[in-house]
Amino acid sequence: MSRPEAEPDELRALSRLAAAELSGGAGGIGSVHDAIARRVFDAVGPTAAPVRLAHDAIARGVYASVQGAAAVAGHVADCALAGRDSGRPLSDTPRGAQALAVVNGLIGDALEREGSDLQERMALRLRGRVVPAERGPLAAAFPAARPRLVVFVHGLMVSEHAWRLGGGESYGARLARDVGCTPLHVRYNSGRHISRNGRSLADLLDAVVAAWPVEVGEIALVGHSMGGLVARSACCQASERGQAWVARVRHVVSLGTPHMGAPLAQGLHYAAHALHAVPEMRPFGRFLRRRSAGIRDLRQGSLVDRDWEGCDPDALRAAACAEVPLLEGATHCFVTATVTRSERHPLGRLVGDALVLSASAAGRSRSRRIPFRADDGMHVGGAHHLALLNHPAVYAKLREWLTQSPSQALRAPSSRHITGKNASSSSVSPGRR
Repeated sequence: MSRPEAEPDELRALSRLAAAELSGGAGGIGSVHDAIARRVFDAVGPTAAPVRLAHDAIARGVYASVQGAAAVAGHVADCALAGRDSGRPLSDTPRGAQALAVVNGLIGDALEREGSDLQERMALRLRGRVVPAERGPLAAAFPAARPRLVVFVHGLMVSEHAWRLGGGESYGARLARDVGCTPLHVRYNSGRHISRNGRSLADLLDAVVAAWPVEVGEIALVGHSMGGLVARSACCQASERGQAWVARVRHVVSLGTPHMGAPLAQGLHYAAHALHAVPEMRPFGRFLRRRSAGIRDLRQGSLVDRDWEGCDPDALRAAACAEVPLLEGATHCFVTATVTRSERHPLGRLVGDALVLSASAAGRSRSRRIPFRADDGMHVGGAHHLALLNHPAVYAKLREWLTQSPSQALRAPSSRHITGKNASSSSVSPGRR
């Protein structure tokens, strides 16, 4: 029996994308070749005209043949997959989900515009499967539903499976046992604008809270990397639109979140601009300019639509992003990390956790500052960015934060060091203003 047309066919869509990228890659190489040859022939002058004509004809024929072969191979593969019986979607498996997460992170905004089957829509996931935000499916998926929810929001180019990085229990599983909550994991298209994902998360949580099997009393949001920005954006937009769920938020926790922007995203922006200015390098510049809206938003940590609407995304200098207030009534906690044991080490200051600088994760820069309380922050030494997804010291602190009410957190100072077995692998101290 053939696959129904209305059912997303992720494998077939991935095959089509691969063929298109292969064909486009051949065209890009041809553009570099053409630009270099043009400069050489222009330098030689009119005497090279006969050779130039022959060269151009041969080169264009070769690259056209490669592009044509890629198109034919893609068509053959598409026809083969079209006759396939219905199978398990790629996104239901951890490896398939990771592959699609990378694609979404790189070009997810384009996939959304094209209506591709590869785009990951914002949704709750349980064991890889989508759980509709409706009372019946929620009750079936969470038979022991509790009034306290902890929502985990992953970062760029990963899925909800990333919270189990390194093996063992995830933060959610441990919190369910130790704190008495129901952990919820979302998956989303990290290539979309952060503000759009924030709005989608706000709408999803509004529907989940309305349909939850028991009355929801408290909500905590835990975001890793980009996920922390999506969580803050969701709170901001839900407050502006008067959605009921946001009044139940008691904690917003960001783990290695680039509140002030990420160096890699900033470097890609300047590299794309520089490469585009050189004819021979322009195809590489165009390739970098294809980076998704989500990656572009990480340049400054943009949270709202007005940061990008009506703006040239490739302008060398961008206007400062809007300042978004922290959600009132909630405790805002943050975790920073450095690859060095000491946050003050020169290398640690330079590279942070290898992707996000410690100051950015703490909401500090030369020109901006997010009013996080120093006592609500923590630093993990000797750890990289992805280690924050499943780290014993981070879990201990997360459990401590979530067992305190916001009023208790305002009164209780954080301990300056964690001792015992967790301290042997990393030094941990509270964040600083």
